[in-house]
Amino acid sequence: MPDAPSLFAEPAPVLAFPPRPLRWLYVDLNSYFAAVEQQLSPELRGKPIIVAPVDSDTTVAIAASVEAKRYGIGTGTPVWEAKRKCRDLLIAPARHEKYVEFHEAIVAEVWKHIPVAAVCSIDEVACRLLDNENGLEAAIALAQRIKAGIRANVGEGLTSSIGIAPNRLLAKLASDMEKPDGLTILTEEQLPQRLFALKLRDIAGIGAKMERRLAQDGILDIRQYCARRPRDAGEAWGGVNGDRLWYLLHGVDLPDKPTQHRTIGHSHVLSPQKRGLEPVRLTARRLALKCASRLRRKEYRARLLVLHGKFEDDKSNWRASVKLPTTQDSFVILHALDRLFPRLAEAGRARPGGFRLRMIGVTLAEIESTEGEQESLFAALDPDDPLARETRTLALSRAMDRINEKFGRNAVSVGPLSGGRIDGVGTKIAFGRIPDASEFHE
Repeated sequence: MPDAPSLFAEPAPVLAFPPRPLRWLYVDLNSYFAAVEQQLSPELRGKPIIVAPVDSDTTVAIAASVEAKRYGIGTGTPVWEAKRKCRDLLIAPARHEKYVEFHEAIVAEVWKHIPVAAVCSIDEVACRLLDNENGLEAAIALAQRIKAGIRANVGEGLTSSIGIAPNRLLAKLASDMEKPDGLTILTEEQLPQRLFALKLRDIAGIGAKMERRLAQDGILDIRQYCARRPRDAGEAWGGVNGDRLWYLLHGVDLPDKPTQHRTIGHSHVLSPQKRGLEPVRLTARRLALKCASRLRRKEYRARLLVLHGKFEDDKSNWRASVKLPTTQDSFVILHALDRLFPRLAEAGRARPGGFRLRMIGVTLAEIESTEGEQESLFAALDPDDPLARETRTLALSRAMDRINEKFGRNAVSVGPLSGGRIDGVGTKIAFGRIPDASEFHE
């Protein structure tokens, strides 16, 4: 029987660290979508519920209440399986506008107690502690005031788990250590030993692929990773700044790496009755229009359109792309989509049982800012001149944005409206991105 590698790991290198005081407070709302539904509907409180995008057993839970989690139900659990695990399960349809409203109220409440340094997701915010706030007692008192403020001023059913640590990554890990309604503090004296009970996959950025890579280098857990010298840990991780994680796990507060928007996209899970060719085509058009509207509002242009989806009989993604002229025009994007869709139709028809698509998505990629962009030189040409056509259609696209913002979604649109769910696709929340309120009018 082979010896366990963790028992024979090299002793941790002895390095001189700078002071590592408590610098970050991380607020993580518990079972957020489900808690909002319970707050809005008192009859749901204390009961096992899930939030689902559509009323169908073929979809999955996008959130589960604390009570539902006790049955082993969580985000991603198929609805049919969740019902099997809990006979008394209740299903609430997703109301993304409400989740954004509560999110904004929660952020405003946190601001009353401490500035919000970063909104990390729809249910998570990070705050930087000042020198007069980072003593142990002061930090605990601050966390308790935030928790009480959210319950009193936003919703009595909304609980949060708070983590406090020397850097943001550790504060996030701490917020996950005690749920629901927890408060965990990681001090420099406890690091990194306090982390050894966690799994590598508990660390943001470590997925199955990275876990395999580290295992190939003899690193099977956090203890073994921290036992390496920083440079050796970095080589095992690979890439530029590979030793960054080593320093973070030891409590060093490193500056955040700069990020930028790379894509704008929306996807939609289709109900079983809407998985044929024409409903998918109409849904893809609505998604493309929503992406284009966001592109203009963010003052970006795109150079690539990606159409992707999943068929009922396949877990892998189907994907195709086409180059765009650098644009933010809805009509140019729709024209490119029309060029891609026959490829999806052909792939679907070739499958046993014919065209049955479960999910469709549209993404605009290779985006860049329009900052400093000059007005078109062709705007004064005859409207029928090909050089002036995109100038005209872009102006029309922007006019449609203004009308829909003033009078509501679909006050004006491109193409037919069915009056059903297809007309409202795309207005949903990914945990890593919070829609602007204006998106619910697109």
